[in-house]
Amino acid sequence: MIQIAVLGYGIVGSGVVEVIERNNAEVSRRAGEEMHVKYILDLRDFPGDPYEEKVVHDYNLILEDAQISIVCEVMGGVGDAYQFTRQALEAGKSVCTSNKELVAKHGAELIALAAANGCHYMFEASVGGGIPIIRTINNAMTPERIEAVTGILNGTTNYMLTKMEQESADYEEVLKQAQALGYAERNPEADVEGHDACRKIAILSSLMAGKNVDSEKLYTEGIKGIAAADFAFAKEANMTIKLLARAKLMEDGSILAMVAPFMVPKDHVLAMVNDVFNGVFVTGNMLGDTMLYGHGAGKLPTASAVAADVIECARNQGRQILCIWEETEAKLVDVAESERKFFVRAKRDGGKAVEDVFAGSICLELAEYPNELGFITPVMKERELQAGCEALGDLILNKIRLM
Repeated sequence: MIQIAVLGYGIVGSGVVEVIERNNAEVSRRAGEEMHVKYILDLRDFPGDPYEEKVVHDYNLILEDAQISIVCEVMGGVGDAYQFTRQALEAGKSVCTSNKELVAKHGAELIALAAANGCHYMFEASVGGGIPIIRTINNAMTPERIEAVTGILNGTTNYMLTKMEQESADYEEVLKQAQALGYAERNPEADVEGHDACRKIAILSSLMAGKNVDSEKLYTEGIKGIAAADFAFAKEANMTIKLLARAKLMEDGSILAMVAPFMVPKDHVLAMVNDVFNGVFVTGNMLGDTMLYGHGAGKLPTASAVAADVIECARNQGRQILCIWEETEAKLVDVAESERKFFVRAKRDGGKAVEDVFAGSICLELAEYPNELGFITPVMKERELQAGCEALGDLILNKIRLM
């Protein structure tokens, strides 16, 4: 029998226990051995909970119990979660996690520590919730040189952008809706400013490059500057707006990665990913393009991904599950040197100046915004676009990259 400990009994932690215990016959059959949750670590008591007898408050009970071979870390953060994870791996206990912040910051270190101690560090649930993107990259696409990953990796912002488009609403209005429905936190900064998606693309970039990509060094821009007018002009250009996390592997092994709003052509599959759903578009040099779509968050989808890692650990006791993510820092490409087209929204009385600065741009006009103009620029470098916008000053109302 394989005994499991779950660290944290919040939304995801309770889901992990529910998946493993309620689906126990299926989980055990697929693992090849009977599996049960023995401990649930939390600071709180849960009187009346069906698993209240499993709740403990002292992590040392778990650490010193030789029967515990797999630990599910679903606490979040990089404080106690990091220390507990290190201690478990040093004791030869495999760790499965949904903690994207910890994986992004210490993933390479913890993978190496697990390998040194004959156990596993698994993190499928840290990116895309129930979407099996980590397993796809590490297993299904092992013959490939993965050239690019583009994803909608945050359900909160995708819900908000979907509502802004469908209801011609502004940012503050849809943020209140998202908070009322529980999709956005009271402090939504991690989501709306792009930090959550940034950590996730840093993880995927690290797996692409095989070297560590520091999330704190990636260009990150959120959705707070997007307005209803931007969606109106996007519609005129047969596009929509999505917060995209993008990574491209260059020929020299360096990585171009960023998170920002992009205008996406309506006929692209990512344009069809709406509401709280996530979608990840992966390009391999042999396979070509592959799309994964599903619930990017939520109690049971995320818990299912953690449980899948638990089963993978059980199947591979005594064997290494290879994950190439070295602690060496990957070389990052300066986003300012990357090239693409841009959408620029400007005051109508600055139209001539915009056309002069961004020669060759296509002009868009809308009757419902008589005091504004939209422009689609030719392909140019980010630094050129930025310099032009600075020269135009307050004539520029917004700028958005084109996919």
